[in-house]
Amino acid sequence: MALKTKSVWFCSSCGNESPKWMGRCPSCGEWNTMVEEKVVSGGSSARKQDIVSVGMSSKPLSLSEIDSDNESRKSLGSVEMDRLLGGGIVEGSLVLIAGEPGIGKSTLSLQIPLHCLGMKTLYVTGEESARQVKLRAARLGGDGGGCMVYSETLMENILEEAKKAMPDLMIVDSIQTVYTRTLESSPGSVSQIKECASLLLRLAKETGIPVILIGHITKEGSIAGPKVLEHIVDVVLQFEGDNTGAYRLLRSIKNRFGSTSEMAVFEMTGSGLREVRNPSEMLIPMHGQGLGGIAVSAMLDGSRSYLMEVQALVSSAAYGTPQRSATGFDVRRLNMLLAVLEKRAGFRLGAKDVFLNMAGGLRVSDPACDLAVVCAVLSSNFDLAIPSDVCFAGEVGLSGEIRPVSQTDRRIAEAARLGFRTIFISSYGTVNHVSSDIRVLKVPDVPALCRTLFRSGD
Repeated sequence: MALKTKSVWFCSSCGNESPKWMGRCPSCGEWNTMVEEKVVSGGSSARKQDIVSVGMSSKPLSLSEIDSDNESRKSLGSVEMDRLLGGGIVEGSLVLIAGEPGIGKSTLSLQIPLHCLGMKTLYVTGEESARQVKLRAARLGGDGGGCMVYSETLMENILEEAKKAMPDLMIVDSIQTVYTRTLESSPGSVSQIKECASLLLRLAKETGIPVILIGHITKEGSIAGPKVLEHIVDVVLQFEGDNTGAYRLLRSIKNRFGSTSEMAVFEMTGSGLREVRNPSEMLIPMHGQGLGGIAVSAMLDGSRSYLMEVQALVSSAAYGTPQRSATGFDVRRLNMLLAVLEKRAGFRLGAKDVFLNMAGGLRVSDPACDLAVVCAVLSSNFDLAIPSDVCFAGEVGLSGEIRPVSQTDRRIAEAARLGFRTIFISSYGTVNHVSSDIRVLKVPDVPALCRTLFRSGD
């Protein structure tokens, strides 16, 4: 059959295909995300079958006949990465590490084969030459004897080399640079990314080779970004953080083999990314006592508990219209908490600027941070310092009540381990085991919290 070229419109946000341009994507509802791609129809399906041979035939099986006890996982030589993946990488899985350019994705992917002794790794680089990878590996250190570097962008050659080498792990850096001959569109386009990812997924499932893909996203997170790959891959790990800062947050967005509520913290150093086993070391106060507007929240992210410093600044509105600004916190929730303080507790903050900052440059979504935000705002408004050995864990409702949060016992235990002597929680929850080194104060609502915390000028 003769090959035919036609124009197809893809949504750069969700990957939905449309035969014509539309202002709004009918799948995800995003506006102005349709991009035009040239695709080949006709004989391409036959050529695709030649790229990866079918490894084995399959037939329908009942659930009782399927053996799930022998799920094989491989350690990546990193405690944090293994925990994030649910105990190691699963054989035949496809993992996507996504993030903005320069965040540290290539550094992390190269550290895996350098520090994982005994694992044969095929490192496919489409952005750098083999010499550049060697120079970066020398800076990162480690034993690179089991790492094979292959500088190639043509998918047909990559698949052929992978079937010859049969490595224990395959890393592709990055998926935006590889392309296949079956499509005439340029590398990095939506059609090329989806097709190459599908070929790598087929390779992983048929051979059992776990594959790690590196995917770039723009600051808008739209054009040919990893959003179009989320339904293809098994695991999506999102790199977050400021490029100018030292700390990076690796969060599990999708995981078919483990929890999606885990995170890992890394510090960017001159010799690569360092695992931060205790995130509280960078998130607790690093200043002297006696400063107003500072409160510490007992947070929980997945199976990890840590303490984070919340900073607030309340001042008179200099330009007439009060400003509401939040870094690392949802500004809409900040506005809600300020409205609760004014309506339920009687604090007049409508004519004042309120600025909020989460320490470490991390973004917080845990509702247990509400109580610390309220206390930090009130502390700055009254210019009264909160004792440095006091922390908070509670969600604030619209009626001013303090609601209990999940796994309060673990939050209290983490606060006691770090030397805090008092923790404020909701009076509606139950606490099973409390350390004798910390005092637990239960408060029902925001007015009761203010009377307890700021009494006698504390």
